[in-house]
Amino acid sequence: MERDGTPGPESEDQGLSLPLCLRAKGPPFPGRDPAAEGQGPPVPVPSAPDGRGQDGPALLCGNLQHPCVPTAEGLEPPVPAWLEAHRRLLPSSELCPLSPALGGVNERTFVAIKPDGVQRRLVGEIIRRFERKGLQLVGMKLLQASEELLKEHYISLQDRPFYSRLVKYMSSGPIVAMVWQGLDVVKTVRTMIGETNPAESRPGTIRGDFCVEVGKNVIHGSDSVESAQQEISLWFRPEELPCWEDTAARWIYE
Repeated sequence: MERDGTPGPESEDQGLSLPLCLRAKGPPFPGRDPAAEGQGPPVPVPSAPDGRGQDGPALLCGNLQHPCVPTAEGLEPPVPAWLEAHRRLLPSSELCPLSPALGGVNERTFVAIKPDGVQRRLVGEIIRRFERKGLQLVGMKLLQASEELLKEHYISLQDRPFYSRLVKYMSSGPIVAMVWQGLDVVKTVRTMIGETNPAESRPGTIRGDFCVEVGKNVIHGSDSVESAQQEISLWFRPEELPCWEDTAARWIYE
């Protein structure tokens, strides 16, 4: 599922399609005055108390292509929590232009190697496959996920009979959480992972090669661009996703 809204006009100095309020200039958010830059009046948006940034309103630009601006119908819904947290935590000079809001080669997805994949020493093999494909690793960490985190991650499955068993399984050992970036990366990673049921996964896919049973299927990958954005913001803080130039990209993309 694609996100609603369209990116702002292209930045002349960076040549990237960015909302005006994401361009790397001016003082950190909040406090930057878009009105002073000729972009329209500032729009106060209440910040969510997510514990990842400072409280108080943030300022959004008056760019009419931005997803949160005054319109004839009134103020549209505020920007997603992952983007609001990104603005509030990082100086504008450190904002990564490769925002998960953008598509194309800048699309991002969330991947988690589950406890059975870690215990079976498959982490290196899985990373090798994604890197050899040409995807860019943006963030990675090893952690023991809490039940609270896992319940939030699998909230859409809370009414399913296997929900409690799934949460227990995912909290039984360490998980390797990752963010990967690339052209159509959500679809690409799902294809490389294979079907949920390993018996239905083709040889050459991760589950087709390394899994036998649904309950121990080694890896998770976001199933849509929208869910990828939500999962990335749930598992990673903005400062855990550093910007870096992939010098191999010119040998991968036209």
